[in-house]
Amino acid sequence: MMAWTPVPPREQAVDPPERRGRGGRIAATSRQHDITVLLRRRAEALRTGDEAAFMTSVDPKASSRFQHRQRMLVRNLTEVPLAKWTYRLEAASTVPPPDPETLPAPPDELWAPRVTLNYALAGVDTVPVTRVMGYLFARRGDSWYLTSDTALRSRGRSTWRGPWDHGMVRAVPTESGLVLGHDSNRELVDRVAGMLDESIAAVTEVWGTEWSRRIGVVVPGSRAELRALVGPSFGLDGIAAVAVTDEVDTTTGRVEGARVILNTRMAGPLSDTALRVVLKHEILHIAARADTVGGAPMWMLEGFADYVGYRGSGIPPERIVPDLIRRLRTEGPPTALPSDRDFRRSGNRLDVSYQQSWSVVRFLVQEWGEQRVVELYRRIAGSRSSEKAAEALHDMTGMTRAEFVDNWGRYLRRTFG
Repeated sequence: MMAWTPVPPREQAVDPPERRGRGGRIAATSRQHDITVLLRRRAEALRTGDEAAFMTSVDPKASSRFQHRQRMLVRNLTEVPLAKWTYRLEAASTVPPPDPETLPAPPDELWAPRVTLNYALAGVDTVPVTRVMGYLFARRGDSWYLTSDTALRSRGRSTWRGPWDHGMVRAVPTESGLVLGHDSNRELVDRVAGMLDESIAAVTEVWGTEWSRRIGVVVPGSRAELRALVGPSFGLDGIAAVAVTDEVDTTTGRVEGARVILNTRMAGPLSDTALRVVLKHEILHIAARADTVGGAPMWMLEGFADYVGYRGSGIPPERIVPDLIRRLRTEGPPTALPSDRDFRRSGNRLDVSYQQSWSVVRFLVQEWGEQRVVELYRRIAGSRSSEKAAEALHDMTGMTRAEFVDNWGRYLRRTFG
């Protein structure tokens, strides 16, 4: 799905008006050329903040709402440091355009090729982010324009929305990253920017230096923006932040589109100490993402991230696992490691799953040392089966899974019983 750098279109002369339409091939070639040039001009204008030039790519007869959103896009991106912003036209992948009569002013022709945006945040993205844009183009006379970015939803092609589609973006760069937000949450943006570098350094101290050590954090200004950034299927209630990535190649270590997305409603009220814990937790997920395959056991992924998050926080263990302690004293120690299904629960049961996982990793660190646990994480996070994970655990501890759970329970009794 992910393109690297758009392939520059072959330079060719624009067909004169009298030749256009005389044969589908000539017309299609001219159309592809014209829109490629339009997209190139549009990208350049946006990168340089030239609003007048940017608006020449927009259909002057499109809806006033669409024209306004396009104009605001240029303004909203003013502060964002862009290392790259280009579009790629994929003429071979098209969808049927809507009926021209459904548009405010029916054009002479409509075309709906696949268009992808390739962008990179300066100082953050070592690999450009690729997003699909549901663009619909209209020809009026000899000129092509972008006339809509919503008309293709019913064809299954929607336009990705970034923070700049939700208002003026305020960008705060740090030595090791970038925080994006809005005027409505500027206080939280500044708080996060003030602790981002030290949080990255704290994660690197545990994980090592074999990752980009560059982080982009986004602080959405609304629930709609948060939903657009994390996707429709992700549960937002009770979550202070989430680490997201796009394309990941665990063989080459290529990670695209890594971001920490805060849930402003949950993260805003947190103390500085608690906010640092959240940041380090999510940054660890990004640092370890190239070593983590789909299907790896959640107890290790979340337990290790929590261990790194709380490490050096000064928060006593009793305050980290209060629900686990209560259950330990009423029901006894756990009889199994948390399952992936436990992390899809909610409320207190979800809290207990996280607390159990943190305690497992803390037990491992205290018994076998931090760096050996980092090595264990890499093995288990690279395992797609419980058998492989159990094998890695046995290789380090010398215990079967059942023996390990029993010893973990004894540790909990000694520490919190």
